[in-house]
Amino acid sequence: MFILINLGIAILLGIIDALLGAKGFISNAYSLAMFVPSIAAAIRRMHDTNRSGWWILLPIVNIVFLAQDSQPGDNRFGPNPKGIN
Repeated sequence: MFILINLGIAILLGIIDALLGAKGFISNAYSLAMFVPSIAAAIRRMHDTNRSGWWILLPIVNIVFLAQDSQPGDNRFGPNPKGIN
């Protein structure tokens, strides 16, 4: 949901930038503000699949791991956020 909402807001801000002639200032400011939360969400997602957050540094492998379902039950990073055992 984080990615979906973030993408929707980014598209909306891009349209507003184009209409106001702001030359991308608003969407660039939003992207900069969302940089750290996006990394945190990606690392959390890696932890859901029982992998280290360092995997986000490898782009192709990162996409595959982010698309996988959470590991059922608890793992070394904590309980399953879906509550599935």
